[in-house]
Amino acid sequence: MIRRLVLLFLAIGMLSACGSLRKGSTRMGESPYDEGVKDDGIEVRDDYQPSEEKKEEEPAIVVREERVKSVDVEERAENIYRYYVIIGSFRYIDNARNYKSELIDEGFVPVILENENGLFRVSVAAYNDEQPARNNISSIRRNFPKYSDVWLLIRKQ
Repeated sequence: MIRRLVLLFLAIGMLSACGSLRKGSTRMGESPYDEGVKDDGIEVRDDYQPSEEKKEEEPAIVVREERVKSVDVEERAENIYRYYVIIGSFRYIDNARNYKSELIDEGFVPVILENENGLFRVSVAAYNDEQPARNNISSIRRNFPKYSDVWLLIRKQ
């Protein structure tokens, strides 16, 4: 009898320690764009609230705030913006450059940015006001469905 109780308690302990069974555990299949602070230490916001009539049509716009610098354009006061429309992210600069070439062929004017963690962001538009950036994201999603995961980067000051 005692042996069965001990085995029962061990089984319960093992099940409760299993991270994949805990509420909120999302290690498998975790999206890099979920809310919160990720392993890379970058805060992610998903705060876009479309109007009531568009809620089912348009997915929320993912917003991330990062410190970034331009890789392929010399930064001067007139070309430093606060809001960037990001269409691709890469760990290796060569992949970002190849993607940039593909985007140019599709009519975009991309710029490569590097964040403080060494990731390369490919931006297709930059603004000093947030609403035009959001409008551009919506337009890209409508006109280029394959880029439906385009998101908004806010440059940290």
